[in-house]
Amino acid sequence: MTIPRFNNMLMKLALLGLFFTSCKNQFPVKDYDFLYQDTFFDKNWFTKNNSDTLSSINLHKKNQRQEYNSKFKTQIVAVIDNETDIYHEALKESIWTNLKEIPNNNLDDDNNGYIDDINGWNFLGNAAGENNKYVNFESTRIIRKLVPYFQTKDTLLLDENDANLFMYLKKVQDRQKQRTIYFLDNQDNYDRLFTYYHDAIRAFKPYFTRETATLTKLDSLQQAGNTGISDFNFLVIKDCLESNIDSTYVHREKQHARNKVKILLGLNYHDRAVQGDNADDFSNTNYGNNMMSNNVNFLDHGTKMSGIIAGIAQRNEVKIMPLAISAYGDEHDKDISLAIRYAVDNGAKVINMSFWKEFSLYEEWVHDAIKYAASKDVLIISIAGNDGLDLNINKKYPNDRLSDGSEVADNFILVGASNKIINEELMLPYSNYGNRDVDLFAPGTDIYTTAPNNSYINDANGTSSAAAVTSGVAALIRAYYPKLTASQVKHILMDSGVEYTIEVATPTTAQPDKTTPFNQLSKSGKILNAYNAMLLAAQASRGR
Repeated sequence: MTIPRFNNMLMKLALLGLFFTSCKNQFPVKDYDFLYQDTFFDKNWFTKNNSDTLSSINLHKKNQRQEYNSKFKTQIVAVIDNETDIYHEALKESIWTNLKEIPNNNLDDDNNGYIDDINGWNFLGNAAGENNKYVNFESTRIIRKLVPYFQTKDTLLLDENDANLFMYLKKVQDRQKQRTIYFLDNQDNYDRLFTYYHDAIRAFKPYFTRETATLTKLDSLQQAGNTGISDFNFLVIKDCLESNIDSTYVHREKQHARNKVKILLGLNYHDRAVQGDNADDFSNTNYGNNMMSNNVNFLDHGTKMSGIIAGIAQRNEVKIMPLAISAYGDEHDKDISLAIRYAVDNGAKVINMSFWKEFSLYEEWVHDAIKYAASKDVLIISIAGNDGLDLNINKKYPNDRLSDGSEVADNFILVGASNKIINEELMLPYSNYGNRDVDLFAPGTDIYTTAPNNSYINDANGTSSAAAVTSGVAALIRAYYPKLTASQVKHILMDSGVEYTIEVATPTTAQPDKTTPFNQLSKSGKILNAYNAMLLAAQASRGR
């Protein structure tokens, strides 16, 4: 899960020291599909032709269509993420429909274990339609589970397995302490903002309200003097006006900060109370619901990633299967595994997983799901993460690497995020990297895509967006060359990229000025190139 950064206003105050089933036939294309996709191509820099200075992926419509066959097999891409706005004007015609299920009859018509799963499944909820918005960090769950276990043991007389587990617990506890300090500071920040805002509002009440205040009126009032209003209160209201901060915002963010402390870090908060299942029992799968869009205003990430994947498909080659497992906090390994298996069993050929976490309680469950997907020829594309870390040293999850360095299967791609311009900042500074885990890079900044409630943004950033771009291109390959295997598509994506040797910043605490050639930051050393990938796919398909 990505922890949001402060917005500009908060940073200003901080600087002032104030606070810290796969369908074989083509689906009909609606007029709006063309409108969104044309806009998607026009507004996204990465769809343009690659150049000496621009690290785009050659997804331009004219070039792409010259290479396409006239026939394609529509591919289902499972988006395992937050909830998704399946009613969005630019997405609704691209959302997968389970034709084996009769809507709203409260029966499991297709006998897949999920009642009325018309458009996917939400693993965050229950039959009453309640869905989690906040959940524990995985570190919180590990501490809650393992501390009682070791209380009954002499830690000086542990066998090898328990000794390794105990060391893992200590690592988790150290990270939890760091997080606790950060989130308590964050809570204090928003408590102060709440106080500063309302103190300032009271001070200005004799003159005008927050709704009627303007910067011009504030300047005039301040210059007039003799108001008894402090310069600090003027500063607060001016910054709030400039940043569009109002009482709704300060109330919401104060509660959000408190929820992060209470729930993400809360050892006494059990986040499976909503589902009513046992997260430690993989045989217990009777939970969740078909409510895919209840909390999209708060959990909007799935909508954004779906828009990127759908936008890449110019001729409706893709259907999006939304599967919700991500709330604010860390995903359960049980949900990850079940969502992968749901996607595979219901026809997805590409799975996009734009989430990551620092720790894993049941990594073997996820590995088993990856192997199951491989056995059914399904490609999984996941993210490197946004910590600016070398994954050769710092492992993130989900991950297909075993302790001996081998891979679980050859159907899993980990994607880092690249920047626009080919220079020393070609890798986004917050992208994780590493030539043991990261397979390739893809564009991950200033991406135009869908947002909840028929809205759009042009600043979807990070390895999440990079993975979604890669998933979209992978789906195109599988649509036009469906006989290629998941493993073949993986290596086509890696082999067809553009290699760069330019030195990029990879600072560490010990070496703050350290640089590394870009082609040493991933296994392939390359950035995704859709045009090259389609050419290589055509060649590989002819060679079968």
